[in-house]
Amino acid sequence: MYKKLTEPIVSEIEGIVGKENVLRDKEKLIDYSHDEFALSEAFSFPEIVVKVANTQQVAEIVKIATREKIPVVARGGGTGLCGGCIPSYGGIVVSTEKINKILEIDQNNLMAHLESGVTLKEFYQALKIRKLFFPPHPGEESATIGGLVSTNAGGARAVKYGTVRNFIRGLTVVCSDGKIIQAGGKIIKDSTGYNLIQLFTGSEGTLGIITEAILSVMPEPDAYLTVIAPFHSTKDALKCVPFILKSSARPLAIEFISKQVISIAGDYCGKHWPSIPGEIFLMIILEGTNNQIEHDCETIASICMENKAVDIFVAQAEEKQQEILHVRSIVYQALKSNTIEILDITVPPAEMACHIDFVEQLSNTHNIWLPTYGHAGDGNLHTHITKKTLDGCDIENWKEMYTKIRQFIIVDGIKRGGRISGEHGIGLVKKQYLDMCFNADYIEILRKIKKVFDPFFILNPGKIFDPE
Repeated sequence: MYKKLTEPIVSEIEGIVGKENVLRDKEKLIDYSHDEFALSEAFSFPEIVVKVANTQQVAEIVKIATREKIPVVARGGGTGLCGGCIPSYGGIVVSTEKINKILEIDQNNLMAHLESGVTLKEFYQALKIRKLFFPPHPGEESATIGGLVSTNAGGARAVKYGTVRNFIRGLTVVCSDGKIIQAGGKIIKDSTGYNLIQLFTGSEGTLGIITEAILSVMPEPDAYLTVIAPFHSTKDALKCVPFILKSSARPLAIEFISKQVISIAGDYCGKHWPSIPGEIFLMIILEGTNNQIEHDCETIASICMENKAVDIFVAQAEEKQQEILHVRSIVYQALKSNTIEILDITVPPAEMACHIDFVEQLSNTHNIWLPTYGHAGDGNLHTHITKKTLDGCDIENWKEMYTKIRQFIIVDGIKRGGRISGEHGIGLVKKQYLDMCFNADYIEILRKIKKVFDPFFILNPGKIFDPE
């Protein structure tokens, strides 16, 4: 259903962006053929990569793609975990790495206007200089703003402030016909017609290509404090969470992770998690005024100790807090060499313990190592399906076992009222489970939305839905 690029079409594109910004050599295309998903099934080469410099160039490329019926895929940092930016049908990859300007940080309105190729790290640095704060922290700071919006990224700090969706005030988007639309702006409230901002957010580049975003920011908190509460079991640790959420304390993040996993991460990055007893840790981050976080710390410590915490460790020094956060953030990289896939299931928070218990039983029954950790405050769990047995040996028939284990875990999550993705997206590798989450009428509406925005299925085809 798609056409191949011809030399005249490539020449036309080179005339728009310059020949030096069109990559054609296979060696140079390798980096654009995959994201962070481990399996080779999510590798696919584009015919060309186009490094665009502005929104107008994106629009001109998309017009050509639509006219010629050639697939076009937008790519930011390539840090995704489900094949979301893979050119499954070849065609054109539009790289936003050169659309990377911080256009404005408006301190009066507490808004930041960014091009989509700005990395999270660059954004954080620019805010810190101005004593401002952007709460979402998906973990990988080389991710770009366009990718964060396209997947509605979340991360650890979603407990208090929500996902990226909660901070998007305006978007500039190139539609499949090459038209440029601007939705929203520097406004907090807007009930003017349908909310296209929310529709584009999380659409994974299948409805339009995001080139600019206006995000709300906040004043930097006076202080941070990190509490680590160790427990003997996952059940005891997670039993604490509802009590914390119902208390007067308002944590920025509530994470849970095992001693085994955090030890591996610490060894991997050469940094140290506090040496305290216990097998499962809750990591609770507080922010606010000094008086506020001191009060919240006492409240949380009391709740944890009343619910079988072994001890309480409080990190106040910024350097120690950053070290703890770094060890937690590096977990995926530390486990990556043994990981087939990291799942992203989200369940109602009260169902977390039961789902994890199911995963542990599955692990024991099939003798497969399934380390699980995640965002305890919002029910978003990350189970690593690995190639290792519980005693660290290689699994010979891991491909066959992987498929079965994955199905078991996903079905259990959905049965508990959950979904297959809390923050990574559907992409290429999870679309087969979409009909387990929604009924046929719901999916038909989603398909109709896709057809309205992209009637020829040229925008990131093969993601969420297969082309029709």
